[in-house]
Amino acid sequence: MSAPTTPFAVQEEGAWRLSSSVELRPEPFGALAYDFHSRRLSFLKSPALVAVVRALSGCSSVAEALDSAEVPDAQRPAYVAALQDLAAGGLIKERAA
Repeated sequence: MSAPTTPFAVQEEGAWRLSSSVELRPEPFGALAYDFHSRRLSFLKSPALVAVVRALSGCSSVAEALDSAEVPDAQRPAYVAALQDLAAGGLIKERAA
């Protein structure tokens, strides 16, 4: 598998996972994501996005994670964009499928 050309080249066919330095803490609005390496705190403002992020490591692709979280087809581009932002921040990392 070739590496993406940018650190945030999230596509539905790709396989991603939560970074090993990141912990998610559930909150009523979604979750807090804390990166223990960078000490960066991020807010995931959607329980559905949290479900997608949690599903990433157990799914063979982003598309499968979106399916498992029951993200409607019309909303998938917005979720992929959100995952791109998380990847750019180092919260999720690409992995082998």
